Amino acid sequence: MNPLLRFLNPQLDRLPVYQPGRPIEEIARLYGLAPTAIVKLASNENPLGPSPRALEALRAAVESVHLYPDGHAFALRQRLAAKLGVSTEHIVLGNGSNEVLELVGHAWLRPGVDVVVSRYCFAVYPLVTQLFGARLITVPDRNHAHDLPAMRAALTPQTRVVFIANPNNPTGTCATPDELRQFVAGVPPDVLIVLDEAYIEYLDQPADFLPEIRSGRPNLLLVRTFSKIYGLAGLRIGYGIGHPDLVAALEKVREPFNVNRAAQAAALAALDDEAHVERTRALNRAGLRQLAEGCTALGLDYVPSAANFLLVRVGDAQAVFENMLRQGVIVRPMGAYELPEWIRISVGRPEENDRCLRALAQALNR
Repeated sequence: MNPLLRFLNPQLDRLPVYQPGRPIEEIARLYGLAPTAIVKLASNENPLGPSPRALEALRAAVESVHLYPDGHAFALRQRLAAKLGVSTEHIVLGNGSNEVLELVGHAWLRPGVDVVVSRYCFAVYPLVTQLFGARLITVPDRNHAHDLPAMRAALTPQTRVVFIANPNNPTGTCATPDELRQFVAGVPPDVLIVLDEAYIEYLDQPADFLPEIRSGRPNLLLVRTFSKIYGLAGLRIGYGIGHPDLVAALEKVREPFNVNRAAQAAALAALDDEAHVERTRALNRAGLRQLAEGCTALGLDYVPSAANFLLVRVGDAQAVFENMLRQGVIVRPMGAYELPEWIRISVGRPEENDRCLRALAQALNR
């Protein structure tokens, strides 16, 4: 045994490794398929790709990648602040929104602290909680969705953070604005509410908590990303919006130069391309209908989704997933989320959705 392993952080003993969606290149190697013949609908990516404006900005940024990025991302923070109606002191940037979630752990979590989440929550919340030795309190779901009154009742005097994703990954469920506002109003000011809004741009009428931020609410952190509707998942860039005191604490544990030069340039350009965002929304609405109708035709249950994916009950999800892989279609089995009978299908282009449904039918022998 490696003697160094005796001195590892003891929290690592029980910490599972996050399993991302399988990449196209890996499946091509494993099954001898051409990468261009593979459809990936596993990671909730934008099937339209990035904005053309973002691609143009990326090409220009390549010329200066020998230089360190702006460590404070001045231009991007200024543009975000103007778009959101807040100050730059309200914004912290992360290497993907996942890093913002981890910064919360660095700043607030330790042994003796409680964290409240819902069953079927995003996998990173339990991982961050366990990494910093805090105690995870998991509240039973209500029809695969957050039971917000039960989560409020589960708060303890030791609770420092509660994580909520709206819409939720992996279920696609969404609380109403009134439900969320009632919950936020009922949480004590010494408990940080992390409202993960990675999929907020897919909602027609989202709950708007920016007025709460502007008015100085001290315990609310909104977390957003450029990975989903903006199509910049490969660049890893996200951000948090909160009270300047919260942001100042997160800045203390943020790594220098955590957001690279190319990501900053692409994100800045993507913010101004509203037409691309609207095309993505329209494609997603149609794709959700296509997948839902296809699953209904196959006699499969699914959870109605407000995001850009559909959670579908297929029986032996791992077997169905592996069968579909051999057909060159990548989806996501949900066993790691305690949903062993379910797969998650990201919305693709119409032809990709159709191929996915045909591969699913073949995997089920229907």
